[in-house]
Amino acid sequence: MNALLTVENLHKGFVLHGQGGTALEVMHDLSLELRAGECLVLAGRSGIGKSTLLKMLYGNYLARRGSIRLHFSDGPLELTDLPAHAWHPLRRDVIGYVSQFLRVVPRVSAVEVVMEPLLARGADAWDARTKAETLLSRLNLPERLWQLPPGTFSGGEQQRVNIARGFIGEHPLLLLDEPTASLDAANRAEVVALIHEAKARGTAMLGIFHDEDVRSQVADRLLPLDDHLMAKTTHFPGQPS
Repeated sequence: MNALLTVENLHKGFVLHGQGGTALEVMHDLSLELRAGECLVLAGRSGIGKSTLLKMLYGNYLARRGSIRLHFSDGPLELTDLPAHAWHPLRRDVIGYVSQFLRVVPRVSAVEVVMEPLLARGADAWDARTKAETLLSRLNLPERLWQLPPGTFSGGEQQRVNIARGFIGEHPLLLLDEPTASLDAANRAEVVALIHEAKARGTAMLGIFHDEDVRSQVADRLLPLDDHLMAKTTHFPGQPS
């Protein structure tokens, strides 16, 4: 199966202006490929650049050099030189992202936060609400909270809204940054189920999971990142190479 996403020789650095302009390289010659219907999990110590990579793939950070390509039926799209205005339709229709933190507009209800990715595509409001409520129910968010703004929710409740919002769009590519970090066992199991369902419909996922049990349940391959971010792929038994 052809790759949906390829990353080749990716470099990323930051300039620490508060420390005299010190240059910090956080990524060097990183390459990977990701196919439809698989979950590739990034592994490595905290601070090695896993979240930075997801933000680069989502267009929040620019690459210093290297290539990031999405492959469509009519040819590849290079993301490293994509103009800012082109990211909006790409995020709406192709790349979903479950971050570690929920950022919402005050006074917007939880169910409306979850509905928004579908409404942005012109979906019927009733259908969008039904799908949002189904996901919130699956993730055990009490119905009494659905009409309330999630800014006052607990961390675990906010994360469940975040997960529902990320999965409702059924994007071809989904980036997962510690989606189960603040969840209890029942909700972790529900997220695992959502990931398996997404893989079954062909979603390609690149994720960060520090919970080893969750990681072992969802990962088709591991991408360990050493201190130089020279990546080698590890396959799980029984998974295709």
